[in-house]
Amino acid sequence: MEIAQAIRNDSHLPAWSTEAFEAQLRDKGRAYHIHHPFNVRMNAGGCTPDEIRCWVANRFYYQICIPRKDAAILANMPDRAHRRLWLERILDHDGHGDYEGSAAGGIEAWTRLGEAVGISREDLWSLQGVVPAVRFACDAYVNFAAKAPWQEAVCSSLTEMFAPQIHKDRLATWPTHYPWIESDGLAYFRNRIPLATRDVKHGLQVTLAHFQTRQAQHHALDILQFKLDILWTMLDAIEKACQ
Repeated sequence: MEIAQAIRNDSHLPAWSTEAFEAQLRDKGRAYHIHHPFNVRMNAGGCTPDEIRCWVANRFYYQICIPRKDAAILANMPDRAHRRLWLERILDHDGHGDYEGSAAGGIEAWTRLGEAVGISREDLWSLQGVVPAVRFACDAYVNFAAKAPWQEAVCSSLTEMFAPQIHKDRLATWPTHYPWIESDGLAYFRNRIPLATRDVKHGLQVTLAHFQTRQAQHHALDILQFKLDILWTMLDAIEKACQ
């Protein structure tokens, strides 16, 4: 608490430089759920098939909430150029065209992951395996995106800065630790690495331009922490559901 108060006491100072502000945002990666004990255990091969299935089923609810969150942000964007860029995120998850191959989208790729770990499409889409705390956390995020100023909602998406590594870790460890999972089911992780990198570029552009005072920059860090807390809370709930 004393450290946090000391940080807050600098709010009267000039804004951080763009480079220093970005460094502060990236430093939030220390609270990313890549460090959650359940994720660490999962990537170390310590999860049972039932635990993997529990994780996949619950994270699916997050996947289907992402385009709803992005649509809420899009609705609040007054600028056409930003809307055109943000629209890509919705198509990335909902898919487009014939919903085949690279056009299928992230939700279909996650459905394939579910099938690869032994969850039928019908069971996954029924959402019966989703625990209440995961629903609550995801719904809270969608609600925040709908009601917050669009720049703040964009800032919350910057957890994507840390996502490529978590996907790379799964691709590196799962084939060894969980050979029973069909390899083509891991396509979601492969696909998200370049997409997350692209999304971060736009999200950072908006955030660095919008939060122009030291106090506003602290607010941005709080927003990013809020999103990090959602992801961490989801794993807390999933870990408990697996016990």
